[in-house]
This record gives sequence, C-alpha cells and structure tokens, in this order.
Amino acid sequence: MEDKLVFRPLIDSDYETICSWWKWWRWPILPKDFLPNNGKGGFIVEKNSVPIVSCYLYLTNSSVAIFDWVVSNPEYKEKDRKKAIEKLINDTELFCKDINIKHLFSIGRNQHLIKTHEKLGWHIDKKSSYELIKKI
Repeated sequence: MEDKLVFRPLIDSDYETICSWWKWWRWPILPKDFLPNNGKGGFIVEKNSVPIVSCYLYLTNSSVAIFDWVVSNPEYKEKDRKKAIEKLINDTELFCKDINIKHLFSIGRNQHLIKTHEKLGWHIDKKSSYELIKKI
C-alpha cells in the first residue's frame, strides 16, 4: 500500500509543532492571537501521521483570503516534500473555492516556495515589498 499525503485542518496541538519549525527556520514565534482562529485557522499536510508542511488562512469579509505563514518540517527529507507543498497549496485553493473565495493573496520571500506558486498558476509580482506589522 502506497503512503498517501493527507491534507487536513489544523488542530490545537499543531501549534506547538509549527512553533518548533519556526524556531528551527529562525522565524519569529507568532502568538496564537496573531493567527486565524487562535492558531487553528489553517491546514497541514502529513504522511503516516508525520506533519510535513502547514499554512494559515485568514478569511476576510470579502472574496479574498490571505494564505500565509507556510512552513515545513525541517526534519522531513523524503522525495515527496515538493508534492506535499503543492498539495497544501492546491487543496487550500479547493477549500477556498468551496466556500466561494475568489482570490488568494500571499506574501513570501522563499524562492522555492515562490517558484512553486508560479508553477501552480499564481501571479508573482517581481518588485520587492515589505511586511509592515505594529503591535498596538
């Protein structure tokens, strides 16, 4: 039986796993209240219960959703890693279509992830931009 990549919604216990990935990749650890649905508003792809890659999805009061904070398991080295990332993006798109979201917006700087988005038909603005965040 072939091992299968599984796309599923985040659950509360995924937050600690994602935080450990952020730490390994030297990203800031985002507090739950900065994330959609208090850290559960997103998806993860796993194989044999091993998490591979995750994202957060901010739903808005318009027909756009923000696809962000894509991060992967630094210890997962299998050949299907790229397929897992593609599945995360594709299945998130399908989820959005099912709930009548017409546009996805994302911000990124990782060139591999940007190329994956481009391969999957996303428009890539070639001009640099910056994330602006202020805690108030």
